[in-house]
Amino acid sequence: MTIGPVAMGGRPEEVRAPEEWLTEVERERAARFRFDADRRSFTAAHLLVRICAAAVLGVRAEELTLLQHCDTHGPGHGRPYLEQAPDLGVSFSHTRGYVCAAAGPGRVGVDAERIPAGPLDQALAGLALTPRERALVTGNDELIRHWTRKEALIKRGELTLDRMGAAEQDWTGRHLLEWRVEPDIIVAVITDAEAGRRPISG
Repeated sequence: MTIGPVAMGGRPEEVRAPEEWLTEVERERAARFRFDADRRSFTAAHLLVRICAAAVLGVRAEELTLLQHCDTHGPGHGRPYLEQAPDLGVSFSHTRGYVCAAAGPGRVGVDAERIPAGPLDQALAGLALTPRERALVTGNDELIRHWTRKEALIKRGELTLDRMGAAEQDWTGRHLLEWRVEPDIIVAVITDAEAGRRPISG
């Protein structure tokens, strides 16, 4: 059974799933983080994407193996996919203290970012925004909203980092789900079909 796209997000400690679900490659990558908070966020995001995929597929999350492979950097890098359902779109993101994930048919991209304090981050705006967008954006809230959307498009394979500042946002054939986590986190999920946000289960 496959249903429409599912998205979830929350604090790392809300993802109540055993680390035994992780592959050896994932455990090795987690162990490299210098700070425990970052390791917990990484681990929780990798577990949460299995929970999302299990909800879509109607299977148990512990039955799913998450893989990544990049021709340049090898295993553990590159676009994620499930060994048991390679055609299912999966994506996850983590920032310190918050994780999110999504899964569904077709292409899926999710990103979570913290809003920097202070005046508009001019360097980030120059990288992320087109001239038209830059003329309209006056604060970091708006800037990070654009950034998360474009990062989600990158994770879908539709954009590259060096093209961010040239890409106008076109939502034709795409569905955007966004939410804000107070005080300073914005999440964007982009899917082929309308996604539903669910509380974390597991």
